[in-house]
Amino acid sequence: MKTILIVDDEDNLRKLFTAELAEEGYIVVSAASGEEALAALGDTKPDLITLDIKMPGMGGMAALAAIREKAPHIPVIMLTAYPEFKSDFNLWAADAYIVKTSDLSELKKKVAFLLMDK
Repeated sequence: MKTILIVDDEDNLRKLFTAELAEEGYIVVSAASGEEALAALGDTKPDLITLDIKMPGMGGMAALAAIREKAPHIPVIMLTAYPEFKSDFNLWAADAYIVKTSDLSELKKKVAFLLMDK
């Protein structure tokens, strides 16, 4: 079974993503901040990470840079409610960029695609 690390400061979204991805058959671990994500990275050995961009403390961009240093092989999907981040060149280090919506079909498809070869 593949393990996904969900990183989002919004409790309700973490719970929703966790429930939906667990229903798809994944083991799901969650973190509420970039700092928690980096701590979990060593413990959980995720196969994929979803990462919110705007979070208090260590934001998603800083967390992405730290994740790429520690584990460059792990696919990262950046998630945000703000579509203007799509033009930020720093996001090119991510494997995918998804604007958050209540329809999680795009997220599920992207997760399945990125984990296909793992």
